Amino acid sequence: MRTRDAIDALRRPLRNLRLSVTDRCNLRCSYCMPEDTYAWLPTPEILRFEEIAALVDRFIAVGVRKVRLTGGEPLVRKDLPALIRMLALKPLDELTLTTNGILLEELCGELKAAGLTRVTVSLDTQSRARFLKLARRDLHAQVLAGISAARRVGLPVKLDTVLIHGVNDDEVVTMLDFAAEHDAELRFIEYMDVGGATHWSMGQVVSRKEILDRLAVKVGPVEALPGRGSAPAERFRLPDGRAFGIIASTTQPFCAACDRARLTADGQLLTCLYATKGLDLKGALRRGDSPAALEQLLLDTWGKRSDRGAEERLALREARGPLATQSELRAQPHLEMHTRGG
Repeated sequence: MRTRDAIDALRRPLRNLRLSVTDRCNLRCSYCMPEDTYAWLPTPEILRFEEIAALVDRFIAVGVRKVRLTGGEPLVRKDLPALIRMLALKPLDELTLTTNGILLEELCGELKAAGLTRVTVSLDTQSRARFLKLARRDLHAQVLAGISAARRVGLPVKLDTVLIHGVNDDEVVTMLDFAAEHDAELRFIEYMDVGGATHWSMGQVVSRKEILDRLAVKVGPVEALPGRGSAPAERFRLPDGRAFGIIASTTQPFCAACDRARLTADGQLLTCLYATKGLDLKGALRRGDSPAALEQLLLDTWGKRSDRGAEERLALREARGPLATQSELRAQPHLEMHTRGG
């Protein structure tokens, strides 16, 4: 049952929940997990499916309408379709999942049958050799097979591509063509200086402006589409009618419209992707706090929120570097992108 909407200090509602189900991943992408070893969350601390479902009820009660399952890589979580079946029964407008696609061919039928409304696949290149260099795993073919399989079973697909100078920035048109062939909308993502990106530098970022300028030269005028709302991606249309998006968190932050919270796999609530501290919802749940008490905790926490993390990072200008060092990440694994979810 809905109680009242959570509204933060800057009048932003809470509408979207990014829900991490695991901090494990079966890739080691250079822009996310570039180091050789990592500190993993202890298994007993990971939320059980019943606990996740109970917390999602509380988020729905204070205004959440969309849930996206993330990781790590969410498909490595055992029996994930069972969780999706539980969440699909709830009054949500969208129940989606972001994946690297490695296990998608095997699971896409079960995911769709369980009630998943869409899947977003991260794919940064059409080159097997580049994929191996980026992800440090020779699994490019599995990702392509997963995308094709999802399309066959009727599970809608979006594609996410992180562009990096000198790595894959020459594949802008190639990736758009691939997306069209697979009836998927592509979103280009600026390389972000979030936790885990220990080798990040502004010089590697392919900006929104650069993407649009390149497309204007290669394919003609690009038209901005209206109706973005609180969505992270600004959408555009190519001369041939194809739509695509750009998530420009690094160079043109959209903090003023952000309505997203993140719940880590061990139950820490983060009110910003750049937040350095979270709220222990798992502790409150496991000590037996009532549904009303948990909802009030969410209302109070979100009500105090004034985060504008991406804008604060942009303001650093020349002083801007990686959000955290490797030693800081080892001491605080919740800063890791693969722990907090995207």
